Amino acid sequence: MLCGANNWLALIYNRLHEHLLKRDILHADETTLQVLHEPGRAAQTQSYLWLYRTGRDGPAIVLYDYQTTRASKHPRRFLSGFKGYLHVDGYAGYNELPDVTLVGCWAHARRKFDEALKALPDSKRSSAVAAKEGLEFCNRLFAIERELKDATPDERYKIRLVRSRPVLDAFLAWLKSQRSQVLPKSSFGQAIKYCLSQWDKLEAFLQDGRLELDNNRSERSIKPFVIGRKNWLFANTPRGARASAIVYSIVETAKENGLNPFHYLSYLFEKLPNLDTKDENALDKLLPWSDSLPSVCRVNK
Repeated sequence: MLCGANNWLALIYNRLHEHLLKRDILHADETTLQVLHEPGRAAQTQSYLWLYRTGRDGPAIVLYDYQTTRASKHPRRFLSGFKGYLHVDGYAGYNELPDVTLVGCWAHARRKFDEALKALPDSKRSSAVAAKEGLEFCNRLFAIERELKDATPDERYKIRLVRSRPVLDAFLAWLKSQRSQVLPKSSFGQAIKYCLSQWDKLEAFLQDGRLELDNNRSERSIKPFVIGRKNWLFANTPRGARASAIVYSIVETAKENGLNPFHYLSYLFEKLPNLDTKDENALDKLLPWSDSLPSVCRVNK
């Protein structure tokens, strides 16, 4: 029964995937997953669950993809056909995606300066002052974004060029001046190195007012899986891992679209067995943002 149910859910998952690839702004992240019985691999070997999701525009789509490694071929395959902007956290595995502009995460940049500041001993007063300067540059960018929370994409784009661009220019000059004054392997040196190596991605948010300053949207979406993993610890087989990815995808996408996952899944299991699976319009009427869904599927407010 579970196998058959997952086959039906795979139809919805695949249709969601098709819709995801049509968007021009996405977010991505990945986390570890242990699968005990993978052919040719030890039980303790780490596999990965990749996350791909939509941005602030349009109905939300949240998809998980189980893979045995963190190799760049996996996002290249999953995102085949996608063209646009991809918010990422700095992992080099996304660097070779064709027709994709990577957008860096300022939350990660800020975090590195915050960690550097906390790691510095009291005797390193000059470095602490400098680390605070780096942190302050990041804070200024986030302060601007908070003020632009309710702005239109066009307004946000124009104001960023006036207010955020000068902050970025000053920060880049500061980073270059600090580079030769710090120990490369120190936490402060690593924070500077991270920003300089990611700079093209970190300033990419200026290109479109719909883009975000950080990749926190991905981190929030991968958190339910991370919390669940603490309880069930591992998947038994690759088939089970793929099934988990499908179920998590549909449940989290349903939640983001204001649905009750239990009632939505019940509705899917009622309708899918009698559906012409080749009819895309019929499948679309079952997607989490469809106006055709009965009110029982929706969360009461």
